[in-house]
Amino acid sequence: MASATSTSQISGVFAWEALDSRGRPTVGCEVTLRSGARGEVVVPSGASTGTYEVHERRDGGEPYGGFGVRQAVRAVVDVLAPAVHGLDAHEQETVDAALVDADGTANLSRLGGNAVLAVSLATLLAAADDAGLPLYRYLDDSGLPPLLPLPMVNIVSGGAHAGRLLDIQDVLAVPVGATETAQAIEWVWRVRTATGELLEQQGEQASLVADEGGLAAHLPTNAAALDLVTRAIERAGLRPGTDVALAVDLAASQFALPNGRYRLAIEDREVSRDEWLDEVTRWCHEFPVVSLEDVLSEDDWAGWVELTRRLPHVQLLGDDLFATHLSRLDEGIGRGAGNAILVKPNQTGTVSRAQRVVQRALESGYACVVSARSGDTEDSYLADLAIGWRAGQIKVGSLTRSERTAKWNRLLRIAAELGDRATFASRQALGGRRP
Repeated sequence: MASATSTSQISGVFAWEALDSRGRPTVGCEVTLRSGARGEVVVPSGASTGTYEVHERRDGGEPYGGFGVRQAVRAVVDVLAPAVHGLDAHEQETVDAALVDADGTANLSRLGGNAVLAVSLATLLAAADDAGLPLYRYLDDSGLPPLLPLPMVNIVSGGAHAGRLLDIQDVLAVPVGATETAQAIEWVWRVRTATGELLEQQGEQASLVADEGGLAAHLPTNAAALDLVTRAIERAGLRPGTDVALAVDLAASQFALPNGRYRLAIEDREVSRDEWLDEVTRWCHEFPVVSLEDVLSEDDWAGWVELTRRLPHVQLLGDDLFATHLSRLDEGIGRGAGNAILVKPNQTGTVSRAQRVVQRALESGYACVVSARSGDTEDSYLADLAIGWRAGQIKVGSLTRSERTAKWNRLLRIAAELGDRATFASRQALGGRRP
C-alpha cells in the first residue's frame, strides 16, 4: 500500500440509510480525507446467513418492516466517526482496530457489523483515491503481474435466493477452460442463454430470476438442476468439464435438521448425513462438478472431514462453515475440513479481518473465492478486492441485474486495460487435488 502522509488523515465521515438490491435498507457511508480524497460505499447484506457471521444491526419496529438501519447509521455518525477522526487512512489495520474497539464486542453486536464495515470499506476506498491508484493496484504490493480471478457465475437458483424452488441454493458455471476474462464471461453468457432455452422447451418461464440474477424454475429434483446446466453447456457448443464445469452451492445449513439429518422438501424425503454424502458424491461422478459449497451444516466438523476424504479432487468450499473468520478457518485447516474458503467482508466486519483470512488461506494451500451477497449494491469494489488480494476466484451472482453486472463490468474493464500484462487464474485457482 501507499505510504502515509499528513494529508491522508480522516477528516469526515458521513452515513445514510440506503437500499440494497432486494430493496432492504443498508448502510451507506462516505469517508473524506484532509487531502480531499474520498471513498463512498453502500454495504451488502446476505439472505442465507451463517450463525458465525458478525451481527447486522436492524431497527425493528414498523419502518421497512423492521429492517431499517437508522440506528446503525447513528452509530456511524455518533460513535465510529469520532473514533477514527484524525487517523491515517493508509493505516487500515489501525483504523479497523479503532472501529472494533469502539464497538467492544466480539461479533460487533453493539454498533453493528454493517456500521463498522461501512466505515472500514469507505476508508480503504478513500486511501486508494488519495494514493491516485486503482484499488486493485493499491492492495497488491507483490510486484507480480495482476491476477485476474476465475469467475463462478450463477445460472440456476433455489434455496433462500429463489423462494426455495430447490433445496440447494445455486448451480453455477465455471469457465475452467477459458484463457482470458472476456472469453470466460462470454462462454458463461452462452450457457445461461442455453439454460433459458431449455427451460422454455420444458414449459418453464425463463424470465423468472432470483436474488442474484440466476434463473428460477420448478424442477422435480435437486439433481435435475445440475443436469439442466450440463445440457446447457452442450447446447452452447461447449464441452462439459473441459470448457465449462459446474459449481454447486448447497447451503445445507438451510435444510439441515437438529438430529443431523437433511430434509429435501421438493423431493419430500429425509436423508441421513451418510446418505446425503453418498448422493452428493454421485453428483460429482455423473456431472462435471468442480466445486461444492456448504455441503453440510456449519457445525458438522466430522462430516466435513469425511467429505474431504471422499472428494479430495473437488473444491470443497466453506461459507457458513468458515464465515470469513480466522479462528474457524484455522480450525478447518487443523482438522483437514474442506480445501477452500468463501470470503465475504461483511461476514467478518472489517477489510483487515477479511484480508488476513485470504492471506492465511492461501498460505495454507486453501483456495479463495471472493464473494458478493444476495442483497448487494451497485458498488464494484469486489472485483478489485479479488484482484488486489490475488484470491484467484470471484463469485458475484449471474450476468443479469445491475448490482451483479457492476462487478463483472469492472472486471472486464480491468482485464481490457491490462491486456497481456495480467495473468488469468483459470482452472489452477480451484481448490482440491486435480486428478
